[in-house]
Amino acid sequence: MFKALVNIFFPEVCLTCQLQLIDNEKHLCTSCRHKLPLTNYHLTQDPFISKLFYGRAKIERGTALLRFEKKGITQQLIHQLKYREQQQVGTFLGAWLGTELNNCEDYSTIDLVIPVPLHKKKLRSRGYNQVSKFGEELASALKADYIDDVLIKVTNTTSQVSKNRFSRWTGKNDLFALSNTQKIAGKHILLVDDIITTGATLEACMRELNKAKNIKISIATMAIA
Repeated sequence: MFKALVNIFFPEVCLTCQLQLIDNEKHLCTSCRHKLPLTNYHLTQDPFISKLFYGRAKIERGTALLRFEKKGITQQLIHQLKYREQQQVGTFLGAWLGTELNNCEDYSTIDLVIPVPLHKKKLRSRGYNQVSKFGEELASALKADYIDDVLIKVTNTTSQVSKNRFSRWTGKNDLFALSNTQKIAGKHILLVDDIITTGATLEACMRELNKAKNIKISIATMAIA
């Protein structure tokens, strides 16, 4: 009764179409959920992401839950997550992908989940890392440890939103540093981020992580452009 009363005055709405949610709907309405453009890379063992990083960084496996298109439903979701404080988006997508990866043998050896970090100034300004909830859900599903104190962002770059693909490629060197490397030595790491565009950010992260001994790296993101 209390929940029904709250919904009268503060109705839950779909994060993309803004229509009121009905019983058993959470975060997204049924219509929008069915419109989500799934990649299914991990279910079909599609090597698309591995090919994207060919010659740039060695990865064991790579997947993204959704396809990203400008003005599409995935962009709306990630916008809500990054700029509207809707952290439940990360929880929702992480739980979804985590359930699927838990049933994939390719991801059964993951030891650690590490998020692409934010610079401390941007973290202080935003109040949260938009990848944290996503990574925590993946770690829980895979029975792995979630660690966010190993990979550190040392350069505060400007927002990537208005940059073209060429601009995103430049200036990616020496953005990150390692700390507490003993925590990751000999481990299979799942590196997580919100979206892959050119892959330059993830490449820079992997360059640093590979300074640790005997590690393996796989990738999981919410979306890929």
